[in-house]
Amino acid sequence: MARRTRRRTSSRSRSRNRRRSPASRFSTVLVVALVAAAGYAFLRSHGALSITPLPGADPQPTQSTQSAPPLTGSGTSRAFEFANGGGGQPQIYGVIDSATKSVDMTMYELSDTTATNDLIARHRAGVNVRVVLDQAEKSSNQAAFNALQAAGIGVAWSSATFAYTHQKTITVDDQESLILTGNLTSQYYPTGRDYGVFDTDPHDVAAIVAVFNADYAHTATTPGDGDNLLWSPTTAQPRVLSVINHASKTLDVEGEEFSDSSVVDAIVAWAKAGVAVRVMVESPSQYKTETAKVVAAGGKVVGYSSSTGLYIHAKTVVADSGLPDELAEVGSMNYTANSLHRNRELGVLVTDGGICKLLTSQFSSDFAGGAKQL
Repeated sequence: MARRTRRRTSSRSRSRNRRRSPASRFSTVLVVALVAAAGYAFLRSHGALSITPLPGADPQPTQSTQSAPPLTGSGTSRAFEFANGGGGQPQIYGVIDSATKSVDMTMYELSDTTATNDLIARHRAGVNVRVVLDQAEKSSNQAAFNALQAAGIGVAWSSATFAYTHQKTITVDDQESLILTGNLTSQYYPTGRDYGVFDTDPHDVAAIVAVFNADYAHTATTPGDGDNLLWSPTTAQPRVLSVINHASKTLDVEGEEFSDSSVVDAIVAWAKAGVAVRVMVESPSQYKTETAKVVAAGGKVVGYSSSTGLYIHAKTVVADSGLPDELAEVGSMNYTANSLHRNRELGVLVTDGGICKLLTSQFSSDFAGGAKQL
């Protein structure tokens, strides 16, 4: 009870700070569902991805949305699934353990000692391990930082250029990148809803490695989007809006935080246009103005706000799930101005029947259990 209360208080505090801060084809992917109690799944497969404007009346999409580039890519496929297993994440550990040449990790919060020890073991096996941890979360990251540094691993605090380095990514052997919505914080595994995408597209991976190299060295860079990526503080908002504006029948939006006016306005516009909109946030009371607009437009909103139960930490948008051109976004960025414009964040755009079905199925299950926003 106390643990969950402390986490929510911390999140609210960070949210307040953020508000005050200045300011086609898709590669195969592996989707990881860090599910609460029920399990955690990886899934990758092929799909064709294109972002095109919705036919007919357009509820005034932003110029940045209209300019979002099309996506292309290629990759290989595999799929597997596992249960939560009492709080650990063995498949994430397996990704780290699979490295034979290099591991690059950027992590907002790292307090999972198993993951830390796996990084140390890879280093001792001759793998080049490098880690960037968020400097604003030293209270959560200091123990891991000290352990990695003592083992001789190259570990760096993130640059103060960004309000937060909120990215959560593990890249192995410069060939595969696991892009997560959740942190490596084992105390939250049993109750936190999170997802991830394992991306093998070579252009995506090369872009992720290039940004890691710059962030590790604290040098300026303009991130490349590869074939399917979205980065903050560059293309995150336009590409999130591209997914929202892709919707013609259904739109599901899930996020811990929900206050960016462009994102909210786009969702409201499509709800008014007759799209079946569902929004799920952790605490609707924090975003009363925004959620009220969605409900008034005809959308549905639920939240949790439980001190002990499921915690909505994921950040996903799924448009037209089940239709031939279904499209989803999964990433580290919350739907706030700070997250989309001032943090270091990374997400990926995906289209695949299996992936969108997984996201929509879990969303529907969680949505049914949330408290309705009137």
